Amino acid sequence: MTTWGGSFEIPEKLSALQELEKEMARPDFWDQPDEARRTIERTKQLKEWTEPWTSIASKVDDLLELAGLLSEEPDPELLAEVESESAEVERQLGELELRNMLSGPDTHRDALLTIHPGAGGTESQDWAEMLLRMYSRWAESRGFTVDVLDLLAGDEAGIKSVTVEIRGSHAYGYLSAERGVHRLVRISPFDSQGRRHTSFASVFVYPVVEDDIEVEVDEEELRIDTFRASGAGGQHVNKTDSAVRITHEPTGIVVSCQQERSQHKNKAMAMKMLRAALYQRAVEEREAKRRVLEDTKKEIAWGSQIRSYVLQPYTMVKDHRTGVEIGNVSAVLDGTIDDFIEAFLRENGGAGS
Repeated sequence: MTTWGGSFEIPEKLSALQELEKEMARPDFWDQPDEARRTIERTKQLKEWTEPWTSIASKVDDLLELAGLLSEEPDPELLAEVESESAEVERQLGELELRNMLSGPDTHRDALLTIHPGAGGTESQDWAEMLLRMYSRWAESRGFTVDVLDLLAGDEAGIKSVTVEIRGSHAYGYLSAERGVHRLVRISPFDSQGRRHTSFASVFVYPVVEDDIEVEVDEEELRIDTFRASGAGGQHVNKTDSAVRITHEPTGIVVSCQQERSQHKNKAMAMKMLRAALYQRAVEEREAKRRVLEDTKKEIAWGSQIRSYVLQPYTMVKDHRTGVEIGNVSAVLDGTIDDFIEAFLRENGGAGS
C-alpha cells in the first residue's frame, strides 16, 4: 500500500484523526489550552492528507462506474468527461505525491522569504523586484497569503531588500527549493545604449517559527533601534519612529519591520523574524555537524547561481541543479515555477529539513 506524508499510511492517518476528534469532543478539552492547541494543529495537518485522499477516492469510484457504463454503451461525450476527470485525478495524485516528499520537520510551516540584489545598482535592484513579483504571483495562484514585512526601495527603481511572509500549506517546504542565487540576462531598460546586462539576486527562505518551537533569545544580546518607516512616493510615511530594527549581536543577524504603524507591533513582528532566522541557523549548524555538505548543495554566493533567466539573445529559463529548461520566460516571471520546484524536490527527496 502506498505510504503518504511520512511514516504511516492513509488508513492510519484516518484512524489517528478519528481519535483526535474524539479527544476534541471531550468537555474538558480546553482545560489544558496549550495541549488543546497542539491537538487542533495536529488535526489540521492530518486533514490536509485525509481530505484530498478521500476526495480522490470518491472521484475514482465515480470514474469506475462511468467506465462500466461506457463498456456497455459507447458515448463520445461521456468518454470525453471520463478522460477529463481522469486527468484531473492524476494531477491531484501528483500533488499529493509531491507533498509526500515534504517530510522534513518544518516543511508544513509558513515561510519567510527575503530577497537581496547583488552588485550592479539599479539593474540588480530591479531584478530583485521582478523576483518579488514572481514569488507573489506563484503564492497567490496557490491561494497562499503574502504579506510584505519589510521593504527598502531602490534609489531609482526596484528594491534594495525585501522580506515577505508567505502563509499556506507547506509554503516553506516548496519555497526551500528556491534558496540560492538567481541570474538574469537581458537588454537593460536602464541603459541608453541598449546593451546586454547580467544581474544577480539572492533568495533566502526560513520557516516561520511559532510558539511550539523553543528558540532562546537573550534580550541583553539584542540592539533595538527605531526609525521612521518610508513609503514609495512619500506615501504612508509615519511621523513617528514606529519602524523597528533588531540586531542579534552574537550572530550579526539583523531584521527590521515597518509593516505596522505601531512600534509595539513592529517589534513583535521583528522578534518573530529574528526567531525564524535563529532557528534556521541552528538547523543548518546541526546539519553541518551531522554530515558533510552534499555536492548538490551550493553555497549562496555570487557566481554560484541555481537558475538563469535569459531574455537576450534567446529566451530560456534553466535550473542548473536539475537541468529543467522552460522557454516561456514570461510565464515563469508571472509565477509559473512549479516545474522547477517539483524537479528539485524529486531529485533531492524533499526539502525543508
